[in-house]
Amino acid sequence: MPELALAAAERRRSAGEAFFSAEAESIARVCHRMAERFARGGRLIAFGEGAIARSDARHVAVEFVHPVIVGKRALPALALTAEGGPVDEQMRLLTESEDIALAFGDHPRTVAALRVARERGCLTLATSHTGAEWEFVPEELPGGEDDAFIAQELVETLYHVLWELVHVFFEHRGLLEGRSERIVHDSGASSFLYPFLGQQEDDLESVVADVRASVLEKAAQASELRAQTLHDGEQGLREAAAALRTRLDAGGRILALGNGGSATDAMDAVADLRFPPDGWPVRAGIDLTEDPGILTAIANDVGADSIFSRQVIAHGRPNDVLLAFSTSGGSRNVLAALAEARRRGLLTVALVGYDGGRIVGEGLADHVVVTSSQHIPRIQEAQASAWHVLRELIEHPEPE
Repeated sequence: MPELALAAAERRRSAGEAFFSAEAESIARVCHRMAERFARGGRLIAFGEGAIARSDARHVAVEFVHPVIVGKRALPALALTAEGGPVDEQMRLLTESEDIALAFGDHPRTVAALRVARERGCLTLATSHTGAEWEFVPEELPGGEDDAFIAQELVETLYHVLWELVHVFFEHRGLLEGRSERIVHDSGASSFLYPFLGQQEDDLESVVADVRASVLEKAAQASELRAQTLHDGEQGLREAAAALRTRLDAGGRILALGNGGSATDAMDAVADLRFPPDGWPVRAGIDLTEDPGILTAIANDVGADSIFSRQVIAHGRPNDVLLAFSTSGGSRNVLAALAEARRRGLLTVALVGYDGGRIVGEGLADHVVVTSSQHIPRIQEAQASAWHVLRELIEHPEPE
């Protein structure tokens, strides 16, 4: 494996192995507790102050409300971020006793909001040391400027795993507090993914053990796909970083976009540009997913296929870059935006999943990094790593 990809993948592998090995038991148990809350009508409230916390909170909400695995039910979730006002005040208005509160970051208002959630009787989770009942904090990272990036990648895998595995307990209703049903669950078409769904409903510890093993398996899969993406995409990342650096140094901006979870990846990319690690220059970025008024106006009056291309027309300048996140490589609004950007002389960069879809097949972007997988959560996790390495390479180019 080339040196850059090897080093970046190894830092992430070692950090992920340490984090999930330490937390797998707690993750399995909290999935059970979350399922109990959902079964009793609770909601997941993801919240945090600041640009990075915002992207994570919104990513959590879209994953739970709009499940990407066929057959999984939608579970109620809200994201409370600074756009709606101080998050602690929002928590006072909206939280209820059966809710689940998931905090991102350690901003004082986030800590205050978490305190409100505990007072209300919510189940509380956090990704920092902020006083939650369940804290999942990536620590003892391997060192380097990208520690914050790696920590966020681990947190993304964490909440994807929570989403994937809470359904196991939710489907074992006989194991949920307050329910008396004791039926052996028929795992049906899901059996090849989760064979333990068919276990007896009175054996909680056996299900917890299997879920714990699944946490470790999913974390290992995430590490493997990150390594594969960085290895296969190293040359593309180097070339894209050089081209991006040239445009940014000339006064260009990065216009970022995506749909659903990929929209929150675009949010994160812009946050990383505007609020980089200490010592890195601030870079200009525009999040084309950010304004619901613009998005809904275009979707309503023109059509959803134009929600990004119309904004490229409004904002795009020849020195700018369009950065597209797509798991499929075939979303029509992404394709239209790439085509419009190319017509206007923008540089185009795409991070895509599956086999690259139409973006690769039709050569619709100047630089493309492909994550070869069909599992959307794992694709998004690997794309986060690819973006973070790309962001680092913009500021710290390495020799070929």
